[in-house]
Formats: sequence, structure tokens, C-alpha cells
Amino acid sequence: MLRCIINICKRKQALEAATMNETAPTTAKLTISSKTYSAWSLRGWLLCRLAGLEVEERKVANDAANRAELLLLSPSVLVPRLNYNGASVWDTLAIAEFLNEQFPEAGLLPADPIARALCRSISGEIHSGFSNLRSALPMNLKVRHESFPVFSGARPDIERIESIWQDCLERFGGPFLFGGHPTMADAMYAPVATRFITYAVPLAPECAAYCDTIFEWAPMQEWIAAAKAEPEEMEELEVEF
Repeated sequence: MLRCIINICKRKQALEAATMNETAPTTAKLTISSKTYSAWSLRGWLLCRLAGLEVEERKVANDAANRAELLLLSPSVLVPRLNYNGASVWDTLAIAEFLNEQFPEAGLLPADPIARALCRSISGEIHSGFSNLRSALPMNLKVRHESFPVFSGARPDIERIESIWQDCLERFGGPFLFGGHPTMADAMYAPVATRFITYAVPLAPECAAYCDTIFEWAPMQEWIAAAKAEPEEMEELEVEF
């Protein structure tokens, strides 16, 4: 027991030292989980790419030991977690707003105030809602299911997301949700697009085209390639982490 406590204390000291180093203005570190399964990690990473912020990735596996380590890094035990310019930011919406403040020229939000309000609203909706969709169609970038039975409770979520996408694509002309440049909303909905493709969910033509746009987006291609190179596999995906 004493040895265990000593080891935990040593690990905490090492992590605190590493965190102190993260306060340098030029240092950016992003703590993430599996690139194959973790939708939230994907969102945080895409947001950093949208901001033009190069990050050093710190990957934490989804097991008890690594979650104990993550607890020392972030009180919420959540990923993603961004350390930049002395700030420690977790929760994808908080990261999005922080990056928008740090890099206002990057266009994480539309310039038009009405479009900006809509972008924030639909980003918040995917952040806090659609729990049936998350449970029924877990993110998995390594497989394709051509005839996957979709839980009926997820149908309203799918229909609502289609409605959001159709509205934005019609109003702003595509190919991204708010026109020719991706925004925080595209980063937030990117994991949903992967789900629809993974499970071959029938979609309206414009929504299917939007999924293709997300998949062809260069940062997504980079993430997918890294996911396919990951060795770990999860046989059961009951919750999203």
C-alpha cells in the first residue's frame, strides 16, 4: 500500500511538472483518447486544426490506470483537454470558444452575427443532445456495416440532424454547414457523419453529400488514417468515451 501511494505521488509530481511546462506561450498539448472510437477527442482535435494550432498529442487509453492519470490532469476526467498559453481547457464547446478567442481570424465562427448565433446553437445541440443516436450508433472508424439495425429510438435524432444540415446547407450554400469554410459546427458534427457512413444510414442526397465532404476534408483523412493504424479494438461499444 505504501509503495502504491509513493508511486502515485511520484506520478502526480511528474504530471505537475509537465503541466508547468505547458504554460509556455508556444506550447500546445491536447489530451485525447482512441482515434477509432472517441468522438469527443475527434471534435477537440478538429477544432485545433481549424484554429491553425499545432498540438502535441497526449493519448490516454480508456482503462482504470490511465483514467487515474487523467484525473491528475483534468478534474473532470474528460477528454479532450487542451493546454495552451497557461490555460487548461476541457469540454469541446469550451475549447471551441477558447480557440475562437485566441485565433479570431481562423473563422471558427461565421462572420455574420445571425449565422454565428445559429452556429453556436446547433453546436450546443449536438453537444448536449442526441443521446439515443450516440448509444445506437457508436463511433467506429475501422468498420462498415451495410445492414445495421438502427434502434427505433434513434430515428428522431437522425431526422433532427438531417433537418439541421438541410437548413444550413440551403441557407449558406455548402459544401460545409456555413458555406465554403468549415466552422466549429462542422467539427462538432463530423463524428455524426462518420456514424452515418459506418452504419450505412439512409440519408437525403444533400446530407449524404455533406458526409462525403466531411470524409474528404484533409484533417479528417489524417485522423482516419491514424485511427486505422491503432492496434486496440473494443468488441462492445455500449457508451461513447
